[in-house]
Amino acid sequence: MTMKFKIKKGDTVIMRRGKDRGKSGKVLHVNFTTSRISVEGVNLVKKHVRPKRQGEKGESVSVPRSVPIASVALMCGKCGRGVRVSMKVEGKTRTRVCRRCGNAL
Repeated sequence: MTMKFKIKKGDTVIMRRGKDRGKSGKVLHVNFTTSRISVEGVNLVKKHVRPKRQGEKGESVSVPRSVPIASVALMCGKCGRGVRVSMKVEGKTRTRVCRRCGNAL
């Protein structure tokens, strides 16, 4: 069973829950099977990386981990805040619309 989500790769979202509540970022990856997304600059975890070449030192890098889709809200460009989304159907095209101001997302 495939599910359609209203949040897609490249959208700007704001965190509603968790340690990064209130932070916003761009969606990097959407996983439909587990209903989780990766957001740029949110839920960062330190990861230790082995050296790639001889004589090089290992390092620790910050990597974004996935968060549940239910923990984020899509940001409206006109409202400037996290909003709920509805679909507007015109002929054969569907567009995402902000429920607060009616602006097309």
